[in-house]
Amino acid sequence: MAYNQDLIETIISDQVHHELHSIQDFLRWTYSTFNRADIYYGHGYDNAWDEALQLVLTTLDLPIDFPAELYGANLTRTEKEVLLRLVIQRIEKRIPVAYLTKQAWFCGLNFYIDERVIIPRSPISALIQTGFANLLTTEPKRILDMCTGSGCIAIACAEQFPQAEVDAVDLSADALSVAEINIERHNMLHRVYPIQSDLFNDLPKDQYDLIVTNPPYVDMEDLADMPKEFQHEPEMALGSGIDGLDITKRILAAALDYLADNGVLVCEVGNSMVHLMEQYPQIAFNWVELKNGGVGIFAITKAELIKHHTLFQ
Repeated sequence: MAYNQDLIETIISDQVHHELHSIQDFLRWTYSTFNRADIYYGHGYDNAWDEALQLVLTTLDLPIDFPAELYGANLTRTEKEVLLRLVIQRIEKRIPVAYLTKQAWFCGLNFYIDERVIIPRSPISALIQTGFANLLTTEPKRILDMCTGSGCIAIACAEQFPQAEVDAVDLSADALSVAEINIERHNMLHRVYPIQSDLFNDLPKDQYDLIVTNPPYVDMEDLADMPKEFQHEPEMALGSGIDGLDITKRILAAALDYLADNGVLVCEVGNSMVHLMEQYPQIAFNWVELKNGGVGIFAITKAELIKHHTLFQ
């Protein structure tokens, strides 16, 4: 059932405030409250319990693997007030948990997140953690993360390939400011380099062994139907024209000039994969199977891009 204003007022009443004492109390209450609420899970978590854990433990500056036997510890009045406020914001304003806690996890790494960037959730994480197995012939030394946002893909790639240098490119100066926070947080100042550019327009002609990109790819119809939680994310990081492929087509047109001879482009297009296959039936995109269940990621070699170059012009 959806929450109305009377129920919100009940939640913050003294009675509720005084009856919740321990971490366990707040975890149980937050879990139940989320289950009753009309909220959408799609920003790194797909259920009320995982969101409750993330919200409560992160807000208390506790790790997600905090021992359950310590859940009985009591909270201070200030801690209770902060948690109550955040739970209400999650329900009433439909703000994703990552924006409330200013944190999100990607490839086992913790990132600073705010509303200048989309929340990390790309299934590309599964490819990074396997070192892009069966897609690369050699370990990459030069990597480009196009449309980097928070920098999570660039930093995770640098962690996976310790000998590589990574260029993290984005059009948004705001997004790059967040990426810089994360680059410093993960001690990557000398290996991950934020660059402001409209895709390849302002980049020198470098040769990358791997270009990985999670560009905006939501088509106009899906963008209009997205739950309210997505309205807190930058629209320029989500929508990409009527078919969701405006940015992807530009990347496909220019990427071959920036790939080494054995280089590979890995690109996420999500549900817009249907449009891509319909518009380019002559191209055998390598749609990657992912262990985490994600779809809509293809890999394409430089040779294939050269072969079909005229199609993207």
